[in-house]
Amino acid sequence: MKIKVKSLLIASALTCSVQIAVAEENVVHVYNWSDYIDEQVNTDFTAATGIKVVYDVFDSNEVLEAKLLAGGSGYDVVVPSAGFLARQIQAGVFQKLDKSKLSNIGNMWDVVEQRVEQFGPLNEYSVNWMWGTTGLGYNEGMINERMENAPTTSLAMVFDPDVVSKFADCGVHLLNAPTEIIPAALAYIGEDPSTTDAEVLKKAEPV
Repeated sequence: MKIKVKSLLIASALTCSVQIAVAEENVVHVYNWSDYIDEQVNTDFTAATGIKVVYDVFDSNEVLEAKLLAGGSGYDVVVPSAGFLARQIQAGVFQKLDKSKLSNIGNMWDVVEQRVEQFGPLNEYSVNWMWGTTGLGYNEGMINERMENAPTTSLAMVFDPDVVSKFADCGVHLLNAPTEIIPAALAYIGEDPSTTDAEVLKKAEPV
C-alpha cells in the first residue's frame, strides 16, 4: 500500500490591522486544527512571553481557506496543509517570514522541507510544524467474522466494492477530505497520488 505523507505548516497571515492590534494589546490570534495543541502549551507560552493567545479551531482545510480568502480573517498565525497553502500564497493572503527572527529554523528536517517544496516556495512563508500519514484502522475481530483473509494491507479494503460490501453492516467511514481520498484512489489504481494532471485525476472518479 502506498502511503501519502501530509504536512501541516504554520503560516503568518497578512492582516495588517490585526498586526497593529497585536502590538498594542500583546495578543496573538491563532487558527489551528482542533485537538492538535494542549491548552497548557498556550498557557505556558503566555507565562513565558507575556503574550496572550487567542486560539480558535477549525475542522477542515476548506473552512480555513474560505475564511482566509474572504479577507480580514483576524488571525496572525494559521495552520493549513501544504497543498492548500500553495494556492493561498498565490492569492496573497500570507506575508513572507523574517527567518532572522526564527532562531530554530536551522533545525528543520531537510527531508520534510524538500517534500514540502514540491508544492512550491512554501518555505518562504511557513515552517513545517507537523507531518504524518493517513492510514487504515479496523477492528480485526469484526473483519475476520465477515471475510477470511481480507486484504487488510491494501486499499481494496475501501475501494473494491466486492470487499467493502462485506463490512457494510458494521460501518465503513472515510475522511471528508478530497485531498486525502483522491490521492488514495489514484494510488489504488496505480497512478501517481501527487499528480496534477487533469486527465489522470479523472481516473479517480469511478473508483
